[in-house]
Amino acid sequence: MTFAIIKERKNPPDRRVVFSPEKLAEAQLQFPKTQFVVEASNIRIFPDKAYADNGFEVLEDVSEADVMIGVKEVPIDALIPNKSYFFFSHTIKKQPYNRALLRAILDKNITLYDHETIITESGSRLIGFGRYAGLVGAYNGFRALGLRDGLFDLPKVEGLADLAAVKRALDQIKLPNLKILLSGTGKVALGAQEILDHLGIQQVSDALYLTNTFQEPVYCMVDVLEYNKRKDGKVGDKFEFYADPSAYESNFMPYAKETDMFIAGHFYGDGAPFLFTREDAKHEDFKINLIADISCDIDGPVASTLRPSTIADPFYGYDAQTETEVAFNAKNAITVMAVDNLPCELPKDASEGFGDMFLEHVIPAFFNNDQDGVLERAKMTERGKLTKRFAYLQDFVDGKE
Repeated sequence: MTFAIIKERKNPPDRRVVFSPEKLAEAQLQFPKTQFVVEASNIRIFPDKAYADNGFEVLEDVSEADVMIGVKEVPIDALIPNKSYFFFSHTIKKQPYNRALLRAILDKNITLYDHETIITESGSRLIGFGRYAGLVGAYNGFRALGLRDGLFDLPKVEGLADLAAVKRALDQIKLPNLKILLSGTGKVALGAQEILDHLGIQQVSDALYLTNTFQEPVYCMVDVLEYNKRKDGKVGDKFEFYADPSAYESNFMPYAKETDMFIAGHFYGDGAPFLFTREDAKHEDFKINLIADISCDIDGPVASTLRPSTIADPFYGYDAQTETEVAFNAKNAITVMAVDNLPCELPKDASEGFGDMFLEHVIPAFFNNDQDGVLERAKMTERGKLTKRFAYLQDFVDGKE
């Protein structure tokens, strides 16, 4: 069996890769009878020479390989029929902009394993770039604060070499007295928390956060049952909420009245209550004036996120009274950071972390008869059809929804 590390072809260019040269060498040692090849690329964060120096063939044509491993969507005209592919297809939520891609995957008899569907039996993600989204998103939030209020001028992450350089930049700033709310408890939120802790910001309980004033920056980390509550007043249950959130309503406003900066690191499921609406943001007690929306659900649970922003232009403003976009530093506006491809700003560290997880959870499954069911759960298409787990996408493929 031959695995190929493929060139990223999506625009704008993405410099990330599933395996660094060193991690690919580790995979080769672990599975010596397997062949790994690398498709030549002039944009990858690791140069072709680094792979060649580690003993790998760097080829212009990798079409002889059995399994193609990439990061972002592969353009339809670059898909090779009858192969297996790993990449983020962005189709499992029926994203209309990738309907044609999923149709092409089926037409070309491709076996697709989406990185997003590589999960445990209980449904937890095994691999992903979540930590790096959290790290970069929180950093960008503080960068927005410094630029908007003239406090400091943090460099863009994309101009820094690695995570260590990011943290060194943060060491140079001094924060004002502010209250920061962080939503979520998963990899994204933990990545953001890593930045908050590096800055030495004190973490406080929600009870203290909602009732006290402080003489130093503090943050509070909240989970779904803190910013949601049952409509009937009964005690909530997290698993009940995940299964069916219809019995719940938002309990976010008590936090909004006490928060200066909100870092949105939560996962938002279909049917869950919005954290705050456009009407909520108009309330005279709504205090939040800066939001780093790492989750970046457009026109959804965070009302100020009107659109995704970009690495080149990461900030905009939201005027709550007119419900319109304004300059990020406009008077009385909520400053919004809503970059939707944050890990791209830290490609070296993100790639190295991703490779660790991919080698631990995915590659072995090809050689142990998939004893943990990782590949079977992740497989979206096979023999020109959707697999049973993803049969719900058939109407989407057919254009019926």
